[in-house]
Amino acid sequence: MNVSFINRSRHVGQSYISSIFTTLWAFFTVIPLVYRIRPKLILVNGPGTCIPIVIASLLLSFFFLIDRPKIVFVESICRVQSLSLTGKILQHLPVHILVQWPQLTELYPKTQYIGRLV
Repeated sequence: MNVSFINRSRHVGQSYISSIFTTLWAFFTVIPLVYRIRPKLILVNGPGTCIPIVIASLLLSFFFLIDRPKIVFVESICRVQSLSLTGKILQHLPVHILVQWPQLTELYPKTQYIGRLV
């Protein structure tokens, strides 16, 4: 089993402006990883760390360098009334978004509720 570490997009307390640069750094460091692994399924959750992985995989598949993987984002069970910033960003991309509260599907029609996952 191989374990790969990627850079965080944003550290706790980091400003949104400076997180643009750390997110770009994470994105460029994850492209070779996604290209090498060529995942069929990407299952992500949590903070913006997953955004560079998702965008890299979509970009590489757009240019036919890898087959487009299925991408599933699992929103935190703590998000009862709204999606996280990551969820709000990913809802505009071809990603399956699973929420753990049924009322979120009414606010965000592109999400799915299939029960609690935690």
